[in-house]
Amino acid sequence: MSKANVIAKKEEIVNDITKKFQDAEAVVVVDYRGLTVEQVTELRKQLREAGIEMRVLKNTMLRRAAEAADLSDLVDVFKGPTAVAFSNEEVVAPAKIIAEFAKDAEALEIKGGVLEGKVASVEQINKIATLPNREGLLSMLLSVLQAPVRNTALAIKAVAEKKEEEAA
Repeated sequence: MSKANVIAKKEEIVNDITKKFQDAEAVVVVDYRGLTVEQVTELRKQLREAGIEMRVLKNTMLRRAAEAADLSDLVDVFKGPTAVAFSNEEVVAPAKIIAEFAKDAEALEIKGGVLEGKVASVEQINKIATLPNREGLLSMLLSVLQAPVRNTALAIKAVAEKKEEEAA
């Protein structure tokens, strides 16, 4: 491969990463140093099942892509072994999965990320990780919406039972 081909390939990768930064609802940057191959494989599997892509990339490429995506505040976290999880649909899922995984794999460290196009700190990522996922939020909403109907049904049932007792 000629030097020009190598440079073109690297530019293509940077452009791809830039697009991923721009399109993602959430990006979580982690230091995976100290994880075993099995642990990294398991983490990738859990993320993939949730529709999240995890990539290990060179920090120079990540810095260039972050700057191109107007996320220059993120550049400082690209030091040491870096893996990036991109989620195009869920804001909560990548943070939740990685934070949960880090409980058992203490070597995994969240370095920062991007939430809905804005650079986020480790603290913000950890706060997001405690929120319920989309299904959990929908379940909570459904429960709230059903409560008045359920209460009305119980009141009607109580009135009907009282009328039956009076009639008997």
